[in-house]
Amino acid sequence: MPTTPENQKPSTENGATAVDPKPLMQWLRRAEFMTSAPKLSLCPPDTGFEIAFAGRSNAGKSSAINAITAQRQLARASKTPGRTQMINFFTLQNTNQRLVDLPGYGYAAVPEAMKLVWQKELEKYLIQRKSLAGLVLLMDIRHPLKHFDQMMLQWAKSRNLFVHVLLTKADKLNRGPANTVLLDVKKQLNADGLDFSIQLFSAMRRQGLEDLAIVMADRLHFGRMPEVSPEEAVIETVVDHKPNMMKDYRLDEI
Repeated sequence: MPTTPENQKPSTENGATAVDPKPLMQWLRRAEFMTSAPKLSLCPPDTGFEIAFAGRSNAGKSSAINAITAQRQLARASKTPGRTQMINFFTLQNTNQRLVDLPGYGYAAVPEAMKLVWQKELEKYLIQRKSLAGLVLLMDIRHPLKHFDQMMLQWAKSRNLFVHVLLTKADKLNRGPANTVLLDVKKQLNADGLDFSIQLFSAMRRQGLEDLAIVMADRLHFGRMPEVSPEEAVIETVVDHKPNMMKDYRLDEI
């Protein structure tokens, strides 16, 4: 079970979730590819709600999206980390409810100049995207809380942005060691004043899917939004006019 503040997830007295995850899982299976944007100005209209998957290039973002949507090829996973070079959007048959696969950071074997371009557009997205309702921050359970992960968490705290941490590839550890890492990371987050939810996750074993679905449904206002078809959406141009709120946590420092 993810560890969440009481106001972020309904629960029963014995700790079990009070939310039926079955309709949520069915809803997430309706995900469809929407578009890929190389820069912020080409992203879909900044309306509704979206939750973005972020993390190092080898943390398993694409695998997590494919697992939670029960679609093996929705997000193109690759054996070569760093292949996600654009901001990829997926709808849930409602253009105002979106999943976003962000470019991975810190690993991609590409020219430094190209990496800086990706990081600059990622920075713009995180700063300026009004519809961003939260981040799912993925960390390999064997290598949690790397330098840039901590920078992302501190920046999210400064912006009061919701973060749900996934300790991915939990199948790589036995249950006892995996739970130990979960507790250790939770303690570190608490020590740093980071009141974010966290859970174990394995795309391979489909571990933690229902817990993640509950978190995503809340952030994306499941059952609380009217349907908006792609034909009704109007593409808008995003104007870069907001100040750099991430000046103390620049993405091009990695």
